[in-house]
Formats: sequence, structure tokens, C-alpha cells
Amino acid sequence: MELGIEIKRFKEIRDENQFTQAEFAERLGVKNTTADIERGRTKLSGTVVMELLKQFNINPLWLFGQSHQKHLPLHQVDTMPKVITVDSEDNENIMMVNQRAAAGYPHNIQDVEWYKQLPAFDFPLPQYRNATYRGFQVEGDSMLPNLRPEDWVLAKAIPSLSEASDHKIYVVVMYDTVVVKKLNKLADPSKIRLVSLNEEYAPFEVKVSDIQELWQVTSKLTFSLDANSENSMLRQLQASMEELKTQLNSFKK
Repeated sequence: MELGIEIKRFKEIRDENQFTQAEFAERLGVKNTTADIERGRTKLSGTVVMELLKQFNINPLWLFGQSHQKHLPLHQVDTMPKVITVDSEDNENIMMVNQRAAAGYPHNIQDVEWYKQLPAFDFPLPQYRNATYRGFQVEGDSMLPNLRPEDWVLAKAIPSLSEASDHKIYVVVMYDTVVVKKLNKLADPSKIRLVSLNEEYAPFEVKVSDIQELWQVTSKLTFSLDANSENSMLRQLQASMEELKTQLNSFKK
């Protein structure tokens, strides 16, 4: 019996996600395994087609050979900034959001007047051209040791989660809070996992639909270089200079 294109493509989805027939059945709410579907003994139900769309963004028309577009952007969310400001020469400013302002940021995200209260400046470096940047002050110790409380991060606007990368650090603006976390994508595209660098803080999942803006951290400003780290850097520099001096002396002999 010639299998229909929907059966072949159903198996293709399972194979590319590296599920066993039992694992795929569990994900889709099918009893036992997907073996009968893949043999053509059981038709694809509407419920299974809906789960393929919901969990894997599979276009039902592609599944049945009626479209070349395999995926639909079901969970695509526009995460670009809602408001920007520019200077007298029409260059975008970098607005700075301190800890206090961050508490009100999610609720004023489209309020132009509110943004006018934030300090803003133009950074005349090529790295900060051709993109929208914003500064956020770090609160708490969940991102130690990389980011200390009171540090500032400069972050670039990311238009959607599809352009975000696992394990990089992001400023995530949700409807009730602003957090700085590493991002991990999940098999379920409707959610992402947010991870702290400080292992005392457990990872947690959020709905993609709860994210308003996404900013990828590219650099930081810190004002907490302590004496110990400074002494350590000086010792390394002195050791390097001594090594270089020794090498120069050996050439003279």
C-alpha cells in the first residue's frame, strides 16, 4: 500500500526531532506508539494535526502536500523596543534604565512621556551604530560572578526570539518585570527557560507570549573593581614583564 504524503511527512517530523515512536506518541497524546499511523493503518486525527502545529509549528497544509511552507510562526512575538529617542542629528540615543526605572518599565513601555525622564546619550563608537541599544542596571546577585549588583549592561534590541541564541545573556522585559538572564530554548516553542549564572537561583520557564522586549547583552559597565582583583592583575603584569626581561637577556648572551 502506497503511504500518503501526510504519513511520510509525519514520520519525517519524528525522525528530525529524534523521537522514538513511543516518545512521539506521548508528546502528541496518542496511545502507546505512532507505529499504526506510520504504517497507514490509522489516519491522522485533527487532534494530532493540531498538536503538530502547536508544538512544532508544522503547517497543516504542508503536512498534506498543499504548501511548500513547512513551519508557521505560531509563537512569533515582536520583541523590538516600543519607543526610541533620537538626538538633534537623528541618531538613536542609548537610554539608561536604572533599577528604580526598571520597576516601572514594563507598565510604561509605550508611554513616550515616561521615556523622556530617562537619561539618554549617544555613544560615538562604531560598535553601537546600525542597531538600537539600551542600558539596564543589574539588580541582585543572580548573575554573579559575571555581573555584580549595580553593574550596567549595554544591550542590543532583538526583533524576535527566533533570532536569539541559547546560552547568551539577555535583558528580558515581561509584562510585570525586567530580568537579566541566560536564555535556553525548549522543545515547546511556546516557552523559554531563563537561567541565572549564580547556581543558588533555580532556572524557570516563561511563556513566549509574556515577553514584550528582548535585548542581547553586548557589554557591561562596572564600578566594583575591588583591590584584590586589581592586585591580581598587577601581579600578572609584573610576572609577564619579568618573563619578557628574562627572554631579552637570553638573546643578548
